[in-house]
Amino acid sequence: MSVMRHRDFNTPAQTARQTRGFRAYHSGVSAEQSVERHYVDLGYSVAARRCRNAGGELDLVLRLGAAVIFVEVKKARDFARAAERVSSRQIARLQLAATMFLAGEPMGELTDCRFDVALVNQAGEIEILENALMGF
Repeated sequence: MSVMRHRDFNTPAQTARQTRGFRAYHSGVSAEQSVERHYVDLGYSVAARRCRNAGGELDLVLRLGAAVIFVEVKKARDFARAAERVSSRQIARLQLAATMFLAGEPMGELTDCRFDVALVNQAGEIEILENALMGF
């Protein structure tokens, strides 16, 4: 009795999807690095990158003096499309992740903080929306 072994072969559609996913991931990482350099050049220090906790993931966590700045980075063809990618569901996850991060700070949720959204367009230009998630 012969045993046939099954080999996984990706279809062209799967390969194309994997390639797009690979490019999107690396494009996002590159955008985050550019945004980080922008903030560091302005005098901010990096507290965490891609900070994951039970609440979710924070792209960048920065410090400016005693303040903590949470930065969500969105990259798209243009700034408007990038801004559209911030959903209300995602905002809730960001707020939960930030709350959990602040629990580890000496002043907890009383820590001075804000949420910025950093938009990156196809040309690599950056637009910062400071305090974009007011009401946190």
